[in-house]
Amino acid sequence: MIDLKNMGALAKNATVQLGSLGEKKNQVLQTVAQVLVANADEIIAANKKDLLNNKEMPKKFVDRLLLNEERIKEISNGIMKVISLPDPVGKIIKGWKNQAGLQIEQTSVPLGVIGIIFESRPNVTVDAFSLCFKAGNAVILRGGKEAVNTNKTIVKIIRKALLQGKVDPNAVQLIDDVSRETAKEFMQLTGYLDVLIPRGSKALIKAVMENAKVPVIETGSGVCNLYIDKYADKDVAIQIAVNAKAQRPSVCNAIENILIHKDVAQSYLPDLIDALIANGVEIRGDKEVLQVTDKQIELAQDSDWNTEYNDYIVSIKVVNTLDEAISFINKHNTKHSETIVTNDYARAQKFLAQIDAACVYVNASTRFTDGYEFGLGAEIGISTQKLHARGPMGLEALTSYKYIIRGNGQIRK
Repeated sequence: MIDLKNMGALAKNATVQLGSLGEKKNQVLQTVAQVLVANADEIIAANKKDLLNNKEMPKKFVDRLLLNEERIKEISNGIMKVISLPDPVGKIIKGWKNQAGLQIEQTSVPLGVIGIIFESRPNVTVDAFSLCFKAGNAVILRGGKEAVNTNKTIVKIIRKALLQGKVDPNAVQLIDDVSRETAKEFMQLTGYLDVLIPRGSKALIKAVMENAKVPVIETGSGVCNLYIDKYADKDVAIQIAVNAKAQRPSVCNAIENILIHKDVAQSYLPDLIDALIANGVEIRGDKEVLQVTDKQIELAQDSDWNTEYNDYIVSIKVVNTLDEAISFINKHNTKHSETIVTNDYARAQKFLAQIDAACVYVNASTRFTDGYEFGLGAEIGISTQKLHARGPMGLEALTSYKYIIRGNGQIRK
């Protein structure tokens, strides 16, 4: 069995160097970006093994797992974006002098050792490393069994680049034992992990939240909703609905439910349904939706409103009021991303104020909930909780702070 405590100790040791690398972090990251592209053939060969081992996997999961030359270049470009961002470590957040004459500064510092458990997206391996490294953290990765060959190859290449830059290679480590027993032990690695971040399905996140004994930042699960208000522009609403559902349905910021105000349901729904079907989307609707279309639509069940399909499926519901839409969303969502289409300012402001989610949009697709789109560089995940970090987590979310106090002999009276 893999020695997780030894991995944790090695990671702890690596953080001593990482916290004071300064500008050298960017030089090393540039090398990593270059060697990933230079070794694309090796990565793709490993990825093909994983694809072959998972050939019965549904198409939506194959898309997450697949790496090709273009995607590897995108991953490399993501590292370059991280390089371009300001170093989040060592910033003076605020400073003041107290009544005793002590100079107090609140200064940003790395979190320490970050553990990340994720599933079949091998790009997470690079995104997680680059962000953690830039923020001065060591990272221990535990990917899913589906991508084990790809992840091993990527981490091997990154560690070689770290050695080349005279940086402790244990800044990144991979747990290649993908058993549940090892995963559970990892979740309970107190004394070594400073924080654990799960990225993946609702089931994975639930398992981590139930079993972890270290601090957890909850991310990922996305039951996102689009509300089409009675003051919405029909063409805008349809355009946003199609993009938010069909542009890439396997990701957590794709919508799963569409709510539409009863006053425009009769006139908007036929065109909306036609547009979704034309983009390969299967529709499940409530009784009111079924009454306004001659298309073959499945009746939505109660469970549909809480389901993250990650597929070309969407559920549609007619609501009587804006208040009903807000109440429905707050009951069924996962606090990820929600959007309203309306031309009424007051109603938009009410939606923004009363929806409980990390990201709330007006007249825009939820697909923008992404670290790249927010200008954060790559993201470690999208936090759906409220403590420490919320929404797309970039560099600053991977730091904490400490107080630095300077005196000249003061004692407390």
